[in-house]
Amino acid sequence: MAIQKVVIPIAGLGTRLLPTTKALPKEMLPVGRIPVIQHVVEELVNAGLTRLLFVTSRTKTIIENQFDNSTSLIRHLDASGKLDELGDFDYKKRGIEFFYSRQQADPGATAPGGTGEAILAGESFVGHEPFVVAYGDTIIRSPESPSFIERLISAHDEAKAAVTIGVRPVPEQQIPLYGIVRPAPGERSEGTFQIDAIIEKPTIAEAPSNMAVSARYVFAPGVFDRIRESATDDAEQGITGAIQLTLERGERVQAVALNPGEERHDIGNHESYYKSFIDFALDDPECGDIIRKYIQEKGSA
Repeated sequence: MAIQKVVIPIAGLGTRLLPTTKALPKEMLPVGRIPVIQHVVEELVNAGLTRLLFVTSRTKTIIENQFDNSTSLIRHLDASGKLDELGDFDYKKRGIEFFYSRQQADPGATAPGGTGEAILAGESFVGHEPFVVAYGDTIIRSPESPSFIERLISAHDEAKAAVTIGVRPVPEQQIPLYGIVRPAPGERSEGTFQIDAIIEKPTIAEAPSNMAVSARYVFAPGVFDRIRESATDDAEQGITGAIQLTLERGERVQAVALNPGEERHDIGNHESYYKSFIDFALDDPECGDIIRKYIQEKGSA
């Protein structure tokens, strides 16, 4: 059965982007012409994924509105005969289904739990099928065909893996910011390789490689039991403990690396957000050349 389901965790508070995110979720910050979350959705939909579950919170109903065809704007466009202006963003016409689940925080908690809890919230949605997890604050630009997410799914299916992780090489100074995988001995096949360990935010000295987890996964449904078995109070640990436990149980865990022409945009702080917006603005078919000229003029002033 082809993978069709995606779990998208978006319940985080976005504190590293304050005060920008005081009222607007970081997933709704515009990057070029559309918000972060719409870039993510387009990546997934273009890979043939049709059933998307957002694991959200009470402060993020604006994301539901972004993908709702019943808003006043949509009704206005319909009444004005301008509905075609939505173009590819008419997801109903494209056969895409959106689902929403609130990530429940413990009584007295000031923030939702880690990524593992968010994925658990999708258990009944997923059922007994393999599924994709895509972080809603990270854009993967993949101009190639097949795209990165398509290669991730294909590698997972071919190997009958328990977990397939998207990774990319990062500079040494960035290693402590990410989960880092250790490639298992053996040859790589077109950027795909088995791993035998994963460490959450190691020091540079502790890191087993420079291959960082890149916000995209494919899981077999057995991951839900692994999450429960590895439950921790450390939200930073996220899903890493469940993956490490999967390795310890002798199940196949593998990684697929981004190709050199592919880009990961992590909208996690203001610096990365500014850079991402500029990158997409420069690629805008109408405004890109104007923006490029403007930046050059500012740089020479």
